[in-house]
Amino acid sequence: MSAPGADFREGYVEADGFRVRYLEAGHGAPLVHLHGAGGLRLTPAHDLLARRFRVVAFEMPGFGLSGENTKTRSMAELASTMARAAQALGLDTFNLMGTSFGGTTALWLALQAPERVPALVLEAPAAIRPEGSEPPSGSPEEMARRLYAHPERLPALPAVDPAVRAKTQALVQRLRGPGRDPDLEERLRKLPTPTLVLFGTLDGVIPPAMGRIYKDLIPGCHLVFVYDAGHAIGAERPQAFAEVVGDFVERHEAFVVSRAETVIHP
Repeated sequence: MSAPGADFREGYVEADGFRVRYLEAGHGAPLVHLHGAGGLRLTPAHDLLARRFRVVAFEMPGFGLSGENTKTRSMAELASTMARAAQALGLDTFNLMGTSFGGTTALWLALQAPERVPALVLEAPAAIRPEGSEPPSGSPEEMARRLYAHPERLPALPAVDPAVRAKTQALVQRLRGPGRDPDLEERLRKLPTPTLVLFGTLDGVIPPAMGRIYKDLIPGCHLVFVYDAGHAIGAERPQAFAEVVGDFVERHEAFVVSRAETVIHP
């Protein structure tokens, strides 16, 4: 069995003075993905979604093998850069998916350019957090315990170069903002974009109950709890994740799950 992302090809675009790496696979309507604080890591869910969409997974400036990012000053600014990166790929409009830290970036992008984003998917978004919550860090084993409900069922996470970890942790701490941002939350009340928010029922990084705040704030928000999943839903429950996300992106209001709070079972 091949590793996740085997069919994805690598490319680069220029945006705001950054050389932005991306991985791409599939055909059809574009689905742009913005990763979490741990950096770009493809999962089986990416492979499943690439059967239905043109999936473009960006590596945001300052993550992975990109140079240190001392230029970007806020999540809103990072979102603007990623919008320009999508434009450089010729994507005038695109469905947008953000994971955790990338969920915050995706929210800001949708607020800045709602006409470009027909559908927004937020996987365990980190825009609204309890006071004192921190992104997962530590050894691969410690990271797996925070990210997954059942780390014993999944391949071991790759070791991260200490210099890369230090570089990205400093960037995340600088940009992530407060657990509750009144300005952002007020703007969410006027977000016109159909939005799907997913949390794993066993998320050990951000309490799933945070999902209800998004549902209360965003007019067109659907909230789905994925049963027996932790923070990294696409890695842990890829079939359930890809099925719900794919149906939502294709059909918006008519997608398979109703607006009621719903748990996706095995």
